[in-house]
Amino acid sequence: MARPRYGRALVKVSGEALAGAEDFGFDPKTVRAVAEDLIAAAKAGTQLAVVVGGGNIFRGKQISGIGLSRVDADAIGRLATVMNAIALAGQIQALGHPAVALSAEPVPEALDTYTVRHALAHLAAGRIVVLGGGIGVPLLTTDTTATMRAVELGCEVVLKGTNVDGIYSADPKKDPKALRYDRLTADEAIAKDLKVMDTAAFALARENRLPIIVFSLDAPGAVASVLAGEGRCTVVTA
Repeated sequence: MARPRYGRALVKVSGEALAGAEDFGFDPKTVRAVAEDLIAAAKAGTQLAVVVGGGNIFRGKQISGIGLSRVDADAIGRLATVMNAIALAGQIQALGHPAVALSAEPVPEALDTYTVRHALAHLAAGRIVVLGGGIGVPLLTTDTTATMRAVELGCEVVLKGTNVDGIYSADPKKDPKALRYDRLTADEAIAKDLKVMDTAAFALARENRLPIIVFSLDAPGAVASVLAGEGRCTVVTA
């Protein structure tokens, strides 16, 4: 495999990816596979920060009708991402690679609170930095979190791992005529209302001239392959 093209990258891992084939929680084999993939990419020479979602533990639609506000629901979602960050960082460490979990949502008994300074120090020391707690405020998605953290930490690219090999005009698992894109601009992604990331994430990437690469996490070694420019993916440019 070729050397990675990026010295520092932000990888967005959805909570659903950690669930594997399960409907809820963690699939141990899948969590291990994701951890091994991240370790391989780090060993190839890229400093990695990882933002995790929380959909394997909590989704807002689960509590519709019980009276919670969007602000309260988002707070539950942020805590779900904290649990995922602890789990993924723990698995990486169990496999023998240094990692640390940090959270923008203060949970000092469980993990350290995120600051840019601390995250940069951990990256420089060779640790994979797994970030939970979103941005610590409501009304923003983990996609926006991923783009914001990438800008803050000086990452050269955002990698979004999904269950398909790029961006399509529709869900390819439901629509066999869905068109796959090899390359898009952020403006095109916004104009076409492509749902792979929210508008705020694309806009923030555009403003900071930060490329986003969308790829499938399902294949072993996918992160390292994409970082080396060898994997099948869609590249979104500024």
